Amino acid sequence: MKKEFFIFIMIIVVLTIVFHYKELLEYPIQHVKNFPNSGTYGLGIFHPLVFGAFVYIMLLIPRAIFKLLKGNSHEENIK
Repeated sequence: MKKEFFIFIMIIVVLTIVFHYKELLEYPIQHVKNFPNSGTYGLGIFHPLVFGAFVYIMLLIPRAIFKLLKGNSHEENIK
């Protein structure tokens, strides 16, 4: 559970750096102060969580498939 939470937080941090690098380099304090007033697609202050969850799910699908395939091959080696 802690590992998945860490992955989710890292996704949010990476997305923030990728999409807001200009704001973070030029005026980071002002950008953070304006965060509660953000109006991204009507999501407001929750837009990092929504976009982070979307990317997390998109990454979770291949990870789950890989884990299933890895688990099946491990079971075949035991027999």
